[in-house]
Amino acid sequence: MTETIPGETASTLDVDGRAIAIRAIPGATPGLFWLGGFKSDMTGTKAEHLARWAQARGQASVRFDYSGHGASGGAFEESTISRWLGEALAVFDHATSGEQVVIGSSMGGWIALLLARALAARGEKRLKGLVLVAPAPDFTEALMWDKFPPPVRELIETSGRFLKPTLYGEDPYVITRELIEDGRRHLLLGTPFAVGCPVRILQGARDEDVPWEHAMRLVSCLAEDDVVFSLIKDGDHRLSRPEDLERLTEAVEGLV
Repeated sequence: MTETIPGETASTLDVDGRAIAIRAIPGATPGLFWLGGFKSDMTGTKAEHLARWAQARGQASVRFDYSGHGASGGAFEESTISRWLGEALAVFDHATSGEQVVIGSSMGGWIALLLARALAARGEKRLKGLVLVAPAPDFTEALMWDKFPPPVRELIETSGRFLKPTLYGEDPYVITRELIEDGRRHLLLGTPFAVGCPVRILQGARDEDVPWEHAMRLVSCLAEDDVVFSLIKDGDHRLSRPEDLERLTEAVEGLV
């Protein structure tokens, strides 16, 4: 184990043969549990900011990389929503105790909602709240498949993969048929459901990856829960500016 932030230790957890990298800070509960986005890792601006905030408060904090991301093992092209959800559950069980505030960014927002549903199905009531940043539930279907032109859909169906250009790096994202088909097993939007805890959503109005209208669909589905939706008029998808990090901290602190 190595220290990254004072008091934070790095370790790995074997999940079905994949080494999942974890960084954890011991402390008071409710702890913070970070779920990153698609092709993001736990050293991103928001994750680092929250870990340092937790350390300064003496609050417990756990962050990790999905397989095929960051410091974790496994191939990205072999990964699916089911696999990443399974890893999130495994890390949650292994590295946290007591009440938790789960923070999910982009795809991590989808994973957070699925995690809440899985915990409820097990009868666990450890969630103090969810903070979702530009949440992207159902993104494989609503924001990818439904928007792909027919030639791209045909390419995915026949070859099993599509190299999707991205603004966040030189290498394209590999979108596989398995990722799309597996995502359909976890669709949430369109049907009311409850997570059983307060939900705070931060969404940028200038988000080109997850339109604010998409996040509003989620609000309409969470009719039974305490939901606060904050639209940041000049915010983009990352929401990593100093003023965005301050909003994130306020949302988390309000639940802690």
